[in-house]
Amino acid sequence: MAKANKTQQTDASVEAYFAGIPDAARRADCEALAAMMQKATGEPAKMWGAAIVGFGSIHYKYDSGREGDTCLLGFASRKDAMALYIGLGAGLDAHAANLAKLGKHKTGKGCLYIQRMADVDAKVLMALLKASVAAKRA
Repeated sequence: MAKANKTQQTDASVEAYFAGIPDAARRADCEALAAMMQKATGEPAKMWGAAIVGFGSIHYKYDSGREGDTCLLGFASRKDAMALYIGLGAGLDAHAANLAKLGKHKTGKGCLYIQRMADVDAKVLMALLKASVAAKRA
């Protein structure tokens, strides 16, 4: 039997998640990021697991046969940075120009890490979010 994904959409409150972020500046950044992701996806914010704010849902299936559902876009407020789950993955090269203009950030496997919204260009970030959504919906 296939193992269920650990991170699944829940009925937990996004507002309660934001309220639980002790740093007021980080909380404001998360709220601004949520507004951007909602605009990019046209989907409302939902909690995925205990710590990911996600927007929309997509079904995936790997060549290995593993499949499941995940959020179209999402983010989590982590200790050192906000982790944006935007699925750049193997397509980082396709986004090199925008990433070069984005501002202070780090990338991981499908993730973008930023410490503060003030560190990045919001228009460039929105372009990356929209490109990710378009690629996932294609």
